Amino acid sequence: MIGVGAFGRNHARVYHQLAQLDPTVRLVGVVDPDTARADAVAREFNCRGFGSIDQLLTTHSEVQAASVAVPTVDHLKVSCQLMEAGVDVLIEKPLAASLAEADQLLQLAQTHNRIAQAGHLERFNPAVRATIPLITRPMFFEVHRLSVFTPRSLDVDVVLDLMIHDLDVVLSFVNSPVTEIRAVGLPILSGKTDIANVRLEFDSGCVANFTASRVSTERVRKLRFFQPKQYVSLDYGRQDVVVFSVADNPQDGTPSANPQINFTKPATTTEEPLLAELKSFLDAVRQRSRPLVSLQDGRRALALALDIVAAIRSHSKEINLEQLR
Repeated sequence: MIGVGAFGRNHARVYHQLAQLDPTVRLVGVVDPDTARADAVAREFNCRGFGSIDQLLTTHSEVQAASVAVPTVDHLKVSCQLMEAGVDVLIEKPLAASLAEADQLLQLAQTHNRIAQAGHLERFNPAVRATIPLITRPMFFEVHRLSVFTPRSLDVDVVLDLMIHDLDVVLSFVNSPVTEIRAVGLPILSGKTDIANVRLEFDSGCVANFTASRVSTERVRKLRFFQPKQYVSLDYGRQDVVVFSVADNPQDGTPSANPQINFTKPATTTEEPLLAELKSFLDAVRQRSRPLVSLQDGRRALALALDIVAAIRSHSKEINLEQLR
């Protein structure tokens, strides 16, 4: 585990859990330049703490896989060192600080024949997985991701910190190029955008509205969409999905003169998304197979997020809000 800040520690916790469940998994070490923090996490999860990747690999040349949860600006450097040493990687979102760096990561993985997964956690949410079989032709999304303020991840704005989760999910659901972006955002408690609202239009005609805030008084993580004869509501936090469908006439299959709304709740199995994500990553490492969330997926979400950030800046300049930054 490379980087054991708030989220990196969670990775270490889950790897430790997996090691207890599966004898083929062993957490050998955690790495952090803050050696006191590395040692504390190592003691908690029964492994060794290291101040650098070199120290880890010198001691444990058998390392096969690692999660990278360092600051985004260091993703390329750290992942490069690992892949060149023959280690497969899961790189936390956002994939990189720029598209040029994301492309370098893609090239490195190909050159060194490494399994490399982008860390888009919500793809492994049981509610998201239960929604995939329901998708026909989504035409309108309404997405809210609100969080209370914490001092973590302030190296990026709310689009790259929170909204990117939903951008990745919606891109995977719609599978159509974005043709228009309209966006507004404001800094509230940090020097970067803390609250943003975005409207996307896709080539398919689908429209998606996103609201993301890290200065809310409540925690909300919901995605809702409409498609022909159906409305689907997904709650990431509760890990459930509710479906409202217009019933056809059961006798001849044509729409009823007085259509009724059928309510269904697809079955989901509660599971911590991070646990599901790391299990999937290790399966890909074992089988040398394409990860469920590839680096190409991570790059696609990053590209859209960066376009949104640019649109917010452009809008701020147009209405003279730049002085608030």
